[in-house]
Amino acid sequence: MSITDADDLHADSTTHEPSGSAPPAALPSKDTMTAAGDILRALAAPVRIAIVLQLREEQRCVHELVEALGVTQPLISQHLRVLKSAGVVRGDRNGREVFYRLVDDHLAHIVVDAVAHAEEGK
Repeated sequence: MSITDADDLHADSTTHEPSGSAPPAALPSKDTMTAAGDILRALAAPVRIAIVLQLREEQRCVHELVEALGVTQPLISQHLRVLKSAGVVRGDRNGREVFYRLVDDHLAHIVVDAVAHAEEGK
């Protein structure tokens, strides 16, 4: 959905109210919806979903993620950069290693709920 579509959706939700029902909830600001879209796009890759699932339990360094997920170090690093730039993960340096963790638990809930929903459809 583009921001223009969101404007149309917002306009429709305020002008076409079914009789006898409660008014629809107000939509968040365009900036908020853009930020939410950025987060969802950052989560939209199987390896990034797996990284988030790994990090919901505890912080991990790159080599631990490589071992747990069975993918190459450059690929893990690339996906961590995407997650970091979207504000999903944070890296804390400890000597030569960087330990990654989720910024907050909301992000783990989004991924866990998406995985559960996908499994229900099977």
